[in-house]
Amino acid sequence: MTSVFFLPGSVSRSRMLSAGLLLAMLACAAIGAMPRTAFAQQVSIPNFWDPNERFLKPDLSMRPRVRFLTTTDFPPFNFIDRKKRLTGFHVDLARAICEELDILPKCQIQALPWDELQKAMADGEGDAIIAGLEVTESSRKTYDFSRTYLSIPARFVTRRTARLEEPVYENLFRKTVGVVQGSVHARFFEQAFGERKFVAFPTRQTAFNALKDGSVDAVFTDALSASFWLASTDSDECCAFSGGPYISREFFGDGMAIAVNKGDTELAEGFNYALKAINDNGTFRSLYLKYFPLGLF
Repeated sequence: MTSVFFLPGSVSRSRMLSAGLLLAMLACAAIGAMPRTAFAQQVSIPNFWDPNERFLKPDLSMRPRVRFLTTTDFPPFNFIDRKKRLTGFHVDLARAICEELDILPKCQIQALPWDELQKAMADGEGDAIIAGLEVTESSRKTYDFSRTYLSIPARFVTRRTARLEEPVYENLFRKTVGVVQGSVHARFFEQAFGERKFVAFPTRQTAFNALKDGSVDAVFTDALSASFWLASTDSDECCAFSGGPYISREFFGDGMAIAVNKGDTELAEGFNYALKAINDNGTFRSLYLKYFPLGLF
C-alpha cells in the first residue's frame, strides 16, 4: 500500500511500474512536457456546476482523518512518477479538496490495486474512493457519491489537413470512420451515425494507424485515449480533434465522482462544497490544463 499524507515535504515510495503502465506514463509525460500556453486558448474547460447552487461548508474538525483510496495505474489521474511519488489529477484534486475543507493535515491518500479498493472500504480502511469508480445502480447500493467533477466524452480525430466541420453528420457523407470493435463508442456511433460508413478495428492503435496512413478519414473513440495518442510521437503530429464532444449517460456513464461509505452524507456534501469552490476559484481550471493540456472537450 502506498500512503501519502498531505503535509509539506511528505514523499512516499511505492512498487515499481509494470511495462504497460510505464508506457502509459511516458505518454502522459509527453503531454505534460508540451507548452501549456499554446493550448490554453484553445482548450474548453468543462463546467459541471450550476452557478446559482450553493453548498454549506461542513465542520469536519471532529473527524480524526479523511482517508482517500486510489490506484497507481490510471495516468494521468493517479500514477507513480519518475521520482517514485504518487501523483496525478486525482491526487492534486484530493489535496485541493482538503485545503478547501480546512482539513489538509488530516488528509491521507492510499494507493491500492484496483480490485482491492472496495474491500478496503468495506474493512474500514478508507473514507472515500477517488479512482474513477463507475456510478451505477449497483454501486449506489454500496456507496454515496459526490457530484460529477469530470467526464470523458467521445471525440472524432481526423488528419489535420481534413478536419470535420459542423454539422458533422452531413460532413461524414462518403467518409469512413474507424471504431474499436465491440466498444461502447462503436455502439454509440452505429446508433447516432448509423447511415455513415464505419470500419471496426481490433484495437484503438490499429484504428489510429489506419487514420495516420489514410485508410480511414476519422476515428471515433474516447477523448482521453485520443489525447494521449495525439500528444505522442507515434501520431507524428498528423492529426487533431474534430467537431465537439459527445456525452451520453446511456453509453458513457455518469462521469467521475468520489465514492463515500453509504450514509456518510456529511462527507459527500463536504466534497460537493469543495468541488464547487475549486471550480469557481479557478483551481479546477489549473488542474485540468496541467493534466489535460490538449483538452477532452
